[in-house]
Amino acid sequence: MKWFILAMKNSFNFTERARRKEYWMFILITSIISIALSIFETSVGLEFTEDVGIFSTLFSIILIIPSISVTVRRLHDIGKSGWWVLINLIPIIGQIVLLVFTIKDSTPGTNVYGPNPKEVV
Repeated sequence: MKWFILAMKNSFNFTERARRKEYWMFILITSIISIALSIFETSVGLEFTEDVGIFSTLFSIILIIPSISVTVRRLHDIGKSGWWVLINLIPIIGQIVLLVFTIKDSTPGTNVYGPNPKEVV
């Protein structure tokens, strides 16, 4: 949960680096909360349509900027420009490339985007 809160605090920080752990813990906690909200909405009947719930929609809207931010900072950690996040717009291949980028280990030492967060800790 600590890493999710850290990612949320850095929601508007698009300049530094994010460790793999920060990125993947953010994705994990976001997924768990989304699943829990979906189950809750289905059981209570708080859905706009069959698949779209009120709380899930609000949660997704709230997480747009933090998700982009943590992904850009993750790309910075491997030495890539944040603009690489746009590769996600290419169907299938874009998602695979972005997945490979987010799995890669950090660039050792300091790069253009700052010091390695692993070494700072």
